[in-house]
Parts: sequence; structure tokens; C-alpha cells
Amino acid sequence: MAAMKPRTGDGPMEVTKEGRGIVMRVPLEGGGRLVVELNAQEAEELAGALQGVVG
Repeated sequence: MAAMKPRTGDGPMEVTKEGRGIVMRVPLEGGGRLVVELNAQEAEELAGALQGVVG
């Protein structure tokens, strides 16, 4: 049986390129992580939306 790592929300936000997709892992308050897979176009749209909010 394989060893299992505990899943925690500790650690920084991570964004990695996996295959053709971009995977974003965001730690959540209270533990756990939000994991979102995006394509390049969706990532560009998200970047633009965030720039509009944070300036």
C-alpha cells in the first residue's frame, strides 16, 4: 500500500503547467485547497480580471 501524505491548506499559492493545462492551487481558510485547472485562454482572462481589481 502506498504511503499517503496529509492534505493541508498550509503553504503558498501554487501555479504549475501540467501537460497542456495550467493548475492553480489556492490554500483555503480553515484548511484544504482549491484546485482549478485552466487552459491558456482562461488563465489570460483570469489575469485580466484580477488586474482590473488590484490595479
